[in-house]
Amino acid sequence: MGPVQPSPRRDAPPRLGVHVAGDGVEVAVLASHATGVDLCLLDEDPSGGTAERRVPLRGPSHGVWSATVPGVRPGQRYGFRAHGAWDPAAGLRHNPAKLLVDPYARGLVGAVGHGPESYGHVVDHALRGDWYGAADPRDSAGSVPHAVVVDVAALPGPDPAVNRPWVPWDRTVVYEAHVKGLTALAHHLPPELRGTYAGLAHPAVVAHLLALGVTAVELLPVHAFSDEPHLVAKGLRNYWGYSTLGFFAPHAAYATAAARAAGPAAVLAELRTTVHALHEAGLEVLLDVVYNHTAEGGQGGQHLSWRGLDNSLYYLHDGNVPATYADVTGTGSTLDFRRTAVVRLALDSLRYWAQVVGVDGFRFDLAVTLGRDWSGFTPQHPFLVALVTDPVLHGLKMVAEPWDVGSGGWRTGQFPEPLAEWNDRFRNAVRSFWLADPGRAAHGLPGHRLRDLATRLSGSVDLFGHGDPPLSRGTVASVNFVTAHDGFTLADLVAYDHKHNLANGENNRDGTDDNRSWNHGIEGPVTADSPGAAIVPLRRRSVRNLLATLLLSAGTPMITAGDEMGRTQQGNNNAYCQDDETSWVRWDRSPWREDLLATARRLVELRALHPTLRTPRFFTGRPRREGGPPDLGWYDAAGDAMDHARWHSTDLRTLQMVRTTDGTDDGPGTDPRTDPHTDDRTDDRTDGRHDDGHDATLLVVHGGLAPVTVTLAACPDLPGGGGAAWRLVWDSVWEHPAEERSAAIEGGLRPAPDGTALLEPLSLRLYVAG
Repeated sequence: MGPVQPSPRRDAPPRLGVHVAGDGVEVAVLASHATGVDLCLLDEDPSGGTAERRVPLRGPSHGVWSATVPGVRPGQRYGFRAHGAWDPAAGLRHNPAKLLVDPYARGLVGAVGHGPESYGHVVDHALRGDWYGAADPRDSAGSVPHAVVVDVAALPGPDPAVNRPWVPWDRTVVYEAHVKGLTALAHHLPPELRGTYAGLAHPAVVAHLLALGVTAVELLPVHAFSDEPHLVAKGLRNYWGYSTLGFFAPHAAYATAAARAAGPAAVLAELRTTVHALHEAGLEVLLDVVYNHTAEGGQGGQHLSWRGLDNSLYYLHDGNVPATYADVTGTGSTLDFRRTAVVRLALDSLRYWAQVVGVDGFRFDLAVTLGRDWSGFTPQHPFLVALVTDPVLHGLKMVAEPWDVGSGGWRTGQFPEPLAEWNDRFRNAVRSFWLADPGRAAHGLPGHRLRDLATRLSGSVDLFGHGDPPLSRGTVASVNFVTAHDGFTLADLVAYDHKHNLANGENNRDGTDDNRSWNHGIEGPVTADSPGAAIVPLRRRSVRNLLATLLLSAGTPMITAGDEMGRTQQGNNNAYCQDDETSWVRWDRSPWREDLLATARRLVELRALHPTLRTPRFFTGRPRREGGPPDLGWYDAAGDAMDHARWHSTDLRTLQMVRTTDGTDDGPGTDPRTDPHTDDRTDDRTDGRHDDGHDATLLVVHGGLAPVTVTLAACPDLPGGGGAAWRLVWDSVWEHPAEERSAAIEGGLRPAPDGTALLEPLSLRLYVAG
């Protein structure tokens, strides 16, 4: 290898990271407080150890150290060592004994060690030490992953950025999944593909997703991540992956054994191929990304990358002396989005995943942290503005988790258009109505009022209707969910009143206590031959009620992987460290799980068929055309329009919701007869949808513990309707959608001659005009 040469791009600013250029690489790393930075090239020596060659970088220029190094080829392992002051009280933690991971590395090999040598300050074998004490002199090269040079331009296979499906928001149904957990137990897949990126694209998995009707797969973190030391000490692992070690490198453990053996370029190629294959099937890929904190942990944590390069710049500090972290994420290692370099890091990473990997959007973990400036959260934060103006990211789906644990951290509904947001108010209202309130009623206690549920059913205008102009965000800004990776599964919501997290090793102190669940009288599983078997059908109905409310509400629904097949975590509502069958999706299905899957498919199909169920516009309660019916109407069990007093009644448990559209909400390519996400019908039914796009649906929810006779609200007079009347297309009492046919034979799909219908306790019905 020859001497360091001037960069052939000397007139251009250096690109952060290591990039293949000619017969070598261009190198640049930010370390604004360092007095020197070495590029460390790592090779295996004849004895099987690691030989290290150090190349001093030039700088700093605006805090960046850089060089062009000839003779370095793709596949080369490397890291950095930063020289400078060790002054922890001032926030400066330079320690050249520690090999540092490149924050822009495109590939990583090896794992984080958890011995004392992985810490920048001196710690004992119990990992205890003085955070403000002396620097540790032990070399960490054998205790940290090594970055690897990847030639992105030479990656094989098709470009996954060119065949994006571009599914409109109003057609979007999100499926939140874990790469490993989705297929680890998929015995119908070849063993070598289970739990891998490639497994996601297996035809059997794709067929399941398409039959279910989802349009976007949202993957839990696939950025390279590390296990936290406290989990390792307990023999546990970080399963979810919210502990990022590399914002550009895919997590290698999710690749097939063959790809891992071939190296980081093959790992990246496998992921790109998977994204391309999902695109070919019409499925978008969203990534859950964690830019709010890193794997280095809070004060007392490890010395792996950012901490050693530029601790006082990358991490949020409270301004005190000695230097102390400010924590708004609950992890201690909050990144400081007041800093231009941190904003740049996140944007560079997003562009990389969009352009090179071809993903279709991102869900931002603890997104409030990303919008905090010197005075707190602001929707006009430069990072948030950049998300919606950057030409590479423009048009991709952006979803905020609109809270963190800092002051003023709950910000649901306050992110800028066109970002969508997780709607925790939807989750709480739906769980309260169907589970917590009936559980209280069984003990003679009052429940919540219906008005919150009604607001969630109609798109949460109270949260997302603000803006300039008002109402412009539309209902699709609300990502509705009843469950997510964090919390009870759908099946566990109806089987457990309390969390059961002892396996996490924290004496059941972790995880939320605000579950709003209902065990229906018995805690935990109930078998068909047990004394409590009588509650099993009602539990199943409650699952169907929750699922139907999710899929038949205005907004963008998100299904958690496995909920459509009754997945259980045995009452664990914080399974972040359970990398086993507790968390993995079961594919072997008992009869009731088969019925539930069929129900989920039917509900998604009905949503696709009816514009009223997925309108992107907020309802106004007024006609959308002169002389037409109002787009939304609310009625009580007697068929009378709801008034102010009724909305405030705590006794009201039955509600009718009539929705109409005039065809203006349907965009091009949304005809369910040609939509690739809608199953072919086995007969010629239209399910009430008029060819001209006019549509009317009636949703009847009954949350009481006794049956109720409902006088159905009048069916709107639609153009060409010919005096259409309501027809029942789905009832949560049905264990399987095929029961619709039995009901048709018995004449149960139409209201009684007097316009009434008998609803069973805790049930939901959908009627359509036709």
